Amino acid sequence: MTKRWCALFLILFLAAAAFAQDAGDSSSPAFGAGLNLGSDLLPTGALGAMESWTKLGFEPDFSIGKFGIGLDLTFRFRFYPPTGDAIEIYEPDWIPSGGQTVFDVYLPKLLYVRYGLRGIDPFFIKLGSISDFTLGNGFIVNDYSNMRFMPDQRLFGLQTGLDGALFKFPYAGFEALTGNLARFDVVGGRIYVRPLAFTQVPILKSMQVGLTGVVDRDPLLYVPSADLVNYPATELIYVLGADVTVPIFASRAASLTAFVEGAREPSEAMGAAVGVNGKLFSFVDYGAQIRYFQDGFIPTYFDANYDLYRADRFETMMTTVPGAWTPGWLASLGFDLFREKLRFGATLDGPFTAIPAAPGNENQAAYPHLKGTLVLDEGMIGGISLAAGYEKYFIGKKAPFFSDLVDPEDAVIGLAVNYKTGATMLTLAYTYMWDPNLGDFDVSSSLTASVEF
Repeated sequence: MTKRWCALFLILFLAAAAFAQDAGDSSSPAFGAGLNLGSDLLPTGALGAMESWTKLGFEPDFSIGKFGIGLDLTFRFRFYPPTGDAIEIYEPDWIPSGGQTVFDVYLPKLLYVRYGLRGIDPFFIKLGSISDFTLGNGFIVNDYSNMRFMPDQRLFGLQTGLDGALFKFPYAGFEALTGNLARFDVVGGRIYVRPLAFTQVPILKSMQVGLTGVVDRDPLLYVPSADLVNYPATELIYVLGADVTVPIFASRAASLTAFVEGAREPSEAMGAAVGVNGKLFSFVDYGAQIRYFQDGFIPTYFDANYDLYRADRFETMMTTVPGAWTPGWLASLGFDLFREKLRFGATLDGPFTAIPAAPGNENQAAYPHLKGTLVLDEGMIGGISLAAGYEKYFIGKKAPFFSDLVDPEDAVIGLAVNYKTGATMLTLAYTYMWDPNLGDFDVSSSLTASVEF
């Protein structure tokens, strides 16, 4: 089955690439590489225990036109370990264990393979790490990432899309993803049609009617074997939805897109949203939604932290009986300043009810939820750049709103700071995540010095 899927993706990739090359792309080939030396804090055999490992990496990168490929050949080791050897290699990087296959271990040595760029090219495909993939308006899949287990584990996924405009048929297209090509556990996509693309009226010409479907074939994949008895028997999880998306207008001064979307989850709980999003003055991003959910429905089921919380969402899904409908809301605001060298964004959503709506409720949709990001690109402050993120679930569950907002429990906090001088870059990365399986925090950090040539 895996071979057939890989063959299908390969045929799709080569066919669309051939069409794109016919359209003309004669960019010269380019080669680059990076060397890095540093340390990673990695888990040991003991539950929750971490140890520091030295890493030495080589990352060659080749591109020609819209095609690019990069490798991640990183060796992690330590000198004079407790075993008495002179050197010890970090075996999980090279030897399958704990139910892993050779694909789990060796596919991620490909840092990425890409063709085209999303939002620019009518066909794009990227294999490797996925940082922020959204389907449609994000009601089912929003900013999905397969990078939450780094640096100790890298997953190799796929994101792709094809617009019929590539073949001069602007009436249909699709986007698809899988978080892990070695397992095909999370697989999904959205197909869309533009039924009025033949008209000359912009608002009708660009209107999309879309269908989204996402499946998780193993929602308990990352639960330790000893803890499986605490969860319902594993079942295939799927979320299905439909939307109508209409770009109202777009200009240099402002843009506005309106949509309505509904979805159904395995518990038969349903949800719907109507909203708008767009830009103002080219540097302000905004969005607003009115939502309506049945008990047990989880909006944006597949989000950036899905791999961390998939087992708990599965448990909530399978143990909640759909019932009353609850209205909710979402608001987002972002800024791109100084020619996009400084970017900030925040999204806050929650129900139109008192907090908590029902004490002990384990559905995240019953509580406010905050996601904030800050990105500073190189050039604003010399050679310094950084990326920071804070995402907090279940706000108000254990304390008053503002006290709980800054409590790191049920939160994912990330920070990466870079300092570049010449061809050398120093990077400090730190992630602080609440792990519901451990009932404690999972901390990971790395310090890297890299040279690009």
